Amino acid sequence: MSSSYNMIDVSEKVTTERKALATGKIYIQPGIIRRIVKKDMPKGDVLALAEVAGIMAAKNTPQILPLCHPLLLESVKVRCLPAEDHIEVQAQVRCQGKTGVEMEALCAVNAALLCIYDLTKIVEPEMTLGEIQLLRKEGGKSGVWEPKSHRKVESCGVKTSLEGISAAVLTLSDRCFAGTATDTSGPVIVEWLTERGAQFREHCVLSDDKESMKKKILEWRDQGVALVLLTGGTGLSPRDNTPEALLEIADREVPGFGELLRMSGAKYTPMSYLSRSITVLVGATLVVSLPGSAKAVIQGLQSLEGLLPHAIHISQGKNHGGVHVDDRLS
Repeated sequence: MSSSYNMIDVSEKVTTERKALATGKIYIQPGIIRRIVKKDMPKGDVLALAEVAGIMAAKNTPQILPLCHPLLLESVKVRCLPAEDHIEVQAQVRCQGKTGVEMEALCAVNAALLCIYDLTKIVEPEMTLGEIQLLRKEGGKSGVWEPKSHRKVESCGVKTSLEGISAAVLTLSDRCFAGTATDTSGPVIVEWLTERGAQFREHCVLSDDKESMKKKILEWRDQGVALVLLTGGTGLSPRDNTPEALLEIADREVPGFGELLRMSGAKYTPMSYLSRSITVLVGATLVVSLPGSAKAVIQGLQSLEGLLPHAIHISQGKNHGGVHVDDRLS
């Protein structure tokens, strides 16, 4: 049967966690924005109702877009953030599904902006809507997607704090060390640590040589670095020596981290099970090995984010009550 329109068949796709973050702005005169913030508008609380409108739009996206799959949404968060000459709307949507929730996030943003327009036009008919865009989507075979102008390592939700934790980054690659390739994954980790308030010490690029790798990690251990994040050298090629080098200097292994990295990575590609990523304690220094690609690093950091502060806390001999994984949730 042929048709001009088709809803894409997703029956063979795997159900994974889906997230999307979208944003948009409405430009209004500063005096009117001040009235909106003070809730001094003829139709009532503009921002609160706009957030509700955004949530309702996300839930009803398949009724607005005819070929959009109905999804059981697990979370919709809409925030209206006033600035001097505009109000920014942010919408975050998540679910477990076989297709993405980016249209739900974009519908939420558009509805919230239109609601602000509707509630404000009685006192200010001249407003401009714009800069509506998808900032991030996660899930499925494609993994994490962001526009090139917004490539940051951050979850769609609240970031876990690493404030006060000293950290270092080690990129392991013969080609990057020789200057014949560009290190893309190391800078991603540095940015991720910095955004979460870690006390960043050093980013070093080394070859896949076991001895130089071990020497550098032991040097950081002696300097009291609490967290070392490695990227590269976890595959099956003859020069992938990271797991072997780490085991030679490890005091203890933390097997669950490697298991989690492979399991979470498999949501995006079965090749994740070929990774030999491991995590060890060298003294009180937690050393986590991540894959060599920037995309896999992003996905790996997201899966470990809630565990790292508590793991570091306990590895330094502090009691179990000091940090809780759920403390990061709002």
